[in-house]
Amino acid sequence: MHQTPPLPPAILLMGPTASGKTACALTLARHLPVEIISVDSALVYRDMDIGTAKPSAAEQAICPHHLIDIISPEEAYSAARFCADARRLMGEISARGRIPLLVGGTMLYYKALRDGLSDLPEADPTLRREIEDAAALEGWPALHDELARLDPDAAARLEPNDAQRIQRALEIVRLTGRPLAASYAQRESSVDTHRLIPIGLTPGERAILHARIEKRFDAMLLAGFVDEVETLRRHYRLDASLPSMRCVGYRQALEYLEGRCSLATFRDKGIFATRQLAKRQITWQRNFRERWGDIQELDCLNPELEKQVLESVCARLPAV
Repeated sequence: MHQTPPLPPAILLMGPTASGKTACALTLARHLPVEIISVDSALVYRDMDIGTAKPSAAEQAICPHHLIDIISPEEAYSAARFCADARRLMGEISARGRIPLLVGGTMLYYKALRDGLSDLPEADPTLRREIEDAAALEGWPALHDELARLDPDAAARLEPNDAQRIQRALEIVRLTGRPLAASYAQRESSVDTHRLIPIGLTPGERAILHARIEKRFDAMLLAGFVDEVETLRRHYRLDASLPSMRCVGYRQALEYLEGRCSLATFRDKGIFATRQLAKRQITWQRNFRERWGDIQELDCLNPELEKQVLESVCARLPAV
């Protein structure tokens, strides 16, 4: 009887910001034949290095890295594009006899890769402009009222001034004629091409992670984060509505450079926004644990973390 060959392995290393993912990934790279695929919606942007905690050139030289520095800060990157890029790269890496190691904290990308994507329409530039023009004329609360008439459930989950989400919700409802819940329910099926080995880094004590976040943000400031954003403003046409400038820290830096807040306020806002991001990432990961059931969680504050990650992965890999 013909037996189907086992699927090649792929490692998922996820966790909140400042949980030590990069250090753990590089430890794996020193012991296993891995290639790293970044699962980070900020690392895709060129010239955004300090504020994204992008791995240094020396760190990237330890093993091949993918999906870093691939687009301009003026462009957008989506979960759908990530899935297409990641699946292609996973296949190519496995074909080379190596192991894909997916590392990062953009939890939506992990969810899309594992659970499939909703059958949502592509952005429609003309309709989007119409919605933006209406918002400029009437204000986002009026557009929120319109959404409440078309899709009460979606509107109930959004604040009246949540421009980005109201715009997308209205766009989807107008394009499909369906409530958002119906559109999200229609998912593309994703064929399993790899046996996934998910590792989740979770802080045993949230206060210590918060202290790490503050220390890292201050280190970014000392490393020239403000100068980096000023240089970005000179080289690219940037404003706060771009996805790149919605990355944590960059929006707050723009406010400071535009004279809308002090340096101290920028620092406080940046640290607060990063802590909020970590909180959301931890919630996502908890939901993954409940939904998937196969994540091995490790305390990211354990001094032996890198060793634990290596041992956990090796125990779940076929002999290499």
